[in-house]
Amino acid sequence: MTKAAAARQREDHADMSSQGAHGTFCWNELMTRDVERAKRFYRDTIGWTFEAMKMDWGTYWIAKAGEKMAGGIFELKGPEFDGVPESWMSYLAVDDVDKRVAKAVKAGAKLMRPIFDVPGVGRIAILSQPGGAGVAWMTPVTN
Repeated sequence: MTKAAAARQREDHADMSSQGAHGTFCWNELMTRDVERAKRFYRDTIGWTFEAMKMDWGTYWIAKAGEKMAGGIFELKGPEFDGVPESWMSYLAVDDVDKRVAKAVKAGAKLMRPIFDVPGVGRIAILSQPGGAGVAWMTPVTN
C-alpha cells in the first residue's frame, strides 16, 4: 500500500478512531456475496452513499450518511469464506487486541483467523464468542 493510500485511510477513519474507547462499538461491517445489491438496498432505503477504498485484496466500500462514515461493506469472495453467512460484523474497540484475545480464548472464544493489521486503521481480531456469535475486536490506530 502506498503512503498516500495509508494517509487517506487514516483520514477516512478519523471518526472511527476517535470513537474507539475501550469496550465500545466503533465500527460495523456488512459481509456480503453481492456488494452491488447491498449498496443498492442501503442507498435506496437509508440514503447512504459509498466510497471505494482500494485494498491489496480488492475494494472495500465505505458507507456514508451525509459526510459521516456509517459502516463498511466487505465482499465474501474466495474459498476461505465458504460457509460464512452474509451478516453484519460489529467491531469493539479494545485497548490491546493481543492481550484481550488471549483472555478471550482462555474464556472459551475461538480466534477465527490470525490477528492482522490494517494500515491507518488498527489491529484486528475476528472472534467467535462462546455460543458462536461472531465479533471483531480492534485496537484503533491513534492519530
